[in-house]
Amino acid sequence: MLIVDHPGVLALLFAIPALAYLRHVWPKRGGSLSFPFDTWGSPGFDRRIVPVTIVRAVATGAFWIGAGLLIIALAGPYRVARVRSFLTRGVDIVIAIDQSPSMAARDFQPTNRFEAARDVIRGFVASRENDPIGLVGFGLEAGLRVAPTLDYEVLLETLDELYLLEMGDGTAIGMGIAIAAMQLRHSDAPRRVLILLTDGVNNAGEIEPVTAARVANELGVSVYVIGIGGQSEVEIELTDPATGQLLRGTIRDGFDEVALRAIAEQGGGRYFFAGSATALQAAFDSIDTVERVEQRSMLRVERTPLDQLFILIGFALVLLDFFVRKLLLREVFP
Repeated sequence: MLIVDHPGVLALLFAIPALAYLRHVWPKRGGSLSFPFDTWGSPGFDRRIVPVTIVRAVATGAFWIGAGLLIIALAGPYRVARVRSFLTRGVDIVIAIDQSPSMAARDFQPTNRFEAARDVIRGFVASRENDPIGLVGFGLEAGLRVAPTLDYEVLLETLDELYLLEMGDGTAIGMGIAIAAMQLRHSDAPRRVLILLTDGVNNAGEIEPVTAARVANELGVSVYVIGIGGQSEVEIELTDPATGQLLRGTIRDGFDEVALRAIAEQGGGRYFFAGSATALQAAFDSIDTVERVEQRSMLRVERTPLDQLFILIGFALVLLDFFVRKLLLREVFP
């Protein structure tokens, strides 16, 4: 919202049309003579040059707009915005997502498991406020993509950049849990949450998932596990990032539900089976409902002065008119 300290000064804006009339339209304003630079009798001597007329009109408009901006600057303009400040700490969350090739299984029509997971994560992030959220990806290896942050825009941009096989062909569930837990161990948030999404069996990495989950829980982290997909044969389609080759086929192997339940139990959280997009959304909705803390906040009014900006632009437009007339059009009098 734009507000001014001295609104009465804005009345001077009504003088601009009158002054413009007196200078450019009033019959008694005086005359002007245009002297061509062509030689006497040449074809261009008495020709009216249209671009010059346009340039003069633009310069005139710039002058009066600049004058109006300077008047507004005298009125003391400033922008007012309401800013919400939180007085309490939110929930620290890290999402660990499986990037193994099996996540390309197309049993979440019209898309695959990986894209369905990303869509639900986007909605989950949009529903949170003042809760730092981080992102870990895992495949044959595991890596931190975003440390817990309140900059959700950066988080979502990084989420969009993830692709299958980026972390290799494998499923290092234990490593994913361990790296996510490391980001939460020094947090002083009232609640610390790890959300694990996978459709496979741990077959890589040096850390057992159950051990990693138990250690995470000892550090005060609640581990939620979402098993995504099913056990039936399903079509798979993905692009190999190394060769650009499109890979197609079918897979039948699914995740070990008993193992995933054990991870959730040792992690002090809960296990969810997500065999469809609806079930996946319901799992995140359940976590979203449970893992919330009461937050206190306050609204403050933030005032940003704009007078210097109006002065800068106003003077620039007035000077533009001056230089166009004196240097380009070579006028002798204003």
